[in-house]
Amino acid sequence: MSSLHAVVVVPARYDSQRFRGKVLAPIGGKPLIQWVYQRAARAQLVDRAWVATDSEQVRDACLAFTEDVWLSESEHASGTDRVAELAREVRAEIFVNVQTDEPMMDPELVDALIRLMEAENLDFASAVAPIRGMDDFLDPNVVKVVCDAAGDALYFSRAPIPWPRGSELAPGAPWPQDLRAWKHIGIYGYRREALLRLAEIPRSQSEITESLEQLRVLDQGWKMRILEWDYEGIGVDTEADLEKLRKYINTVDIKD
Repeated sequence: MSSLHAVVVVPARYDSQRFRGKVLAPIGGKPLIQWVYQRAARAQLVDRAWVATDSEQVRDACLAFTEDVWLSESEHASGTDRVAELAREVRAEIFVNVQTDEPMMDPELVDALIRLMEAENLDFASAVAPIRGMDDFLDPNVVKVVCDAAGDALYFSRAPIPWPRGSELAPGAPWPQDLRAWKHIGIYGYRREALLRLAEIPRSQSEITESLEQLRVLDQGWKMRILEWDYEGIGVDTEADLEKLRKYINTVDIKD
């Protein structure tokens, strides 16, 4: 296989801890994984896109809409490790991991992340969107991010960070006027060699505690640049999220 510049990989584990079989859940006549893959693959700077799965059932479903399906080992601890397995065999400079939580992924965000990595020669990058309501801020399924002045991630957490001292933190409470908080969007960019190094490192304690794979990068003292993006996608972590997305899709025209 000839060397590629930038590729997308959608890691799709069937036995998701929070929502088993989520990747094949039907939405508007298509499985969730098809929404994620087709939208990410529309990015103009992407040379090729794969689904990487440990499930023959998922592989067979994906072959209905793409030939680029990688049947990976089953014991991977995270999507990052699954992408790294493919990266050992595929020569590309930049790998973009789009998580199956993001069926409304913006193809322009994929391109913007690739451009950022190219322009600043970054090993790791990801993206965030502003949090505008207390319910998202308190939801452990909405991952929060705090960055330094250079735009590199300081920490990711399921807890509400930064903590607005003196404000009321309760569902439905008013948003603190001076609070700027950011939620993580399920997308990562890696340089190939950096990704392969990362996959050789054991899971860090904070990664295990928070169940957030990106913390392995920070625990090594490595930098992950964060791209701010005005993104209103509906992430699917629970069956309630799935129903919310189904209702939304029935009211709007979303291109594949």
